[in-house]
Amino acid sequence: MFGIDTYSEWLALMGFVFLAWLLVVSLFAPHVPYRLHERLDCTSKEFIDSLHTAMLSSVHHHSHFDVLTNAAQFYPAMLDSIAQARHSINMECYIFRSDETGRKFMNALMERARAGVIVTLVVDAIGSFRFGFSGIREMRAAGCRVELYQRFTWFRLARLNNRTHRELLIVDGRTAFVGGAGVGRQWETGEHGKMPWRDTMARVTGPVVSSIQGVFAENWVECCGEILCGSEYFPRLPKTGDTSALVIKSSPADRATACRVVFQMLIESAGKHIRITTPYFLPDRALRHAFIATAKRGVKIEIIVPGSHTDQRWVRLVSRRKYNELLREGIRIHEYRAGMTHAKVLSVDDLWVILGTTNFDNRSFEHNDEVNIAIRDEEISARVTADFERDLKCCEEVTLDTWKQRPLVEKIVEPFAWILERQQ
Repeated sequence: MFGIDTYSEWLALMGFVFLAWLLVVSLFAPHVPYRLHERLDCTSKEFIDSLHTAMLSSVHHHSHFDVLTNAAQFYPAMLDSIAQARHSINMECYIFRSDETGRKFMNALMERARAGVIVTLVVDAIGSFRFGFSGIREMRAAGCRVELYQRFTWFRLARLNNRTHRELLIVDGRTAFVGGAGVGRQWETGEHGKMPWRDTMARVTGPVVSSIQGVFAENWVECCGEILCGSEYFPRLPKTGDTSALVIKSSPADRATACRVVFQMLIESAGKHIRITTPYFLPDRALRHAFIATAKRGVKIEIIVPGSHTDQRWVRLVSRRKYNELLREGIRIHEYRAGMTHAKVLSVDDLWVILGTTNFDNRSFEHNDEVNIAIRDEEISARVTADFERDLKCCEEVTLDTWKQRPLVEKIVEPFAWILERQQ
């Protein structure tokens, strides 16, 4: 039949068909056409009720947030919090390197483990590849519990593209750090003669920390089966401030994820001003349409993305191919020139702030485990806006004229760039 006579030939044919199917699904599966049933006022109670209902996430009141800009602020704060731990330390990273910066964290975590604190670390098997088995063995020997997320095994091949992109630190179940930064010298001192990466983290206390702890517990149980519980991890949490927030966690689930829904809701519901800082900006068709429709309503939209110092040059090329659709509608795009910007911050109407790990790309929206904090607070919004305005001074604006004059190689490669766009 079909000229195939042996078992091995049939097996080879089935393998070829499977790989072809996998390629078609990866490259040609249609995007989810996200859109709001009706536009809401993002400053209204109706909006926050709709948000927490759609996300199946509780609104936590009376928490406190400190926005920490760049490693000079957030690394010392994180290390200080680790040093003060008395019961438990939980940390999850996409990137954890055993360089001089990583060594500071390794030493701090191992010291606490030797002192009797339960230290638990989850690192992504691909993102933290440079961490190395020797670093893991050293930490385990000191009493730390370390697991690789989605390590390479035959029964996980179907989920190889699912990575944990979460960057979390929770100490004693009372203080948490959330944001875009992992652990490595690229954030602290820079590498290969380049400037340190621009990034943002938040130190969090109060009732919302319990939900952040729950996000960590989700991937820990997936790694080893242990269900975290008890007062060591979930103590009673006092009121520490006046800020309301929701924890938005995302894991791949039939291509539609919570973080993607939140981004769509906020962009379509904006009434005055949207500010975005993101390292990877590849919005899908539905998100581009939402940007354009929102801009046509008179909402000012400003976006900061990496310039020539990006760590992913091909991603930048793919990103730039769709700028014209947005620029024509008055959306302003600025390329950061003072180094690589890795911050992931969305601010809407000087009230809402989304801070966490999600990029504006298909990988974050469909493939990765992500975590973000949706914060409803004018003071926090003013704080991240001050950072945004400061970063603008280090940017060069992309206009429609400069976009048309982009290098010839970009124009040649653009027709084929959609392949990377679907996977990035």
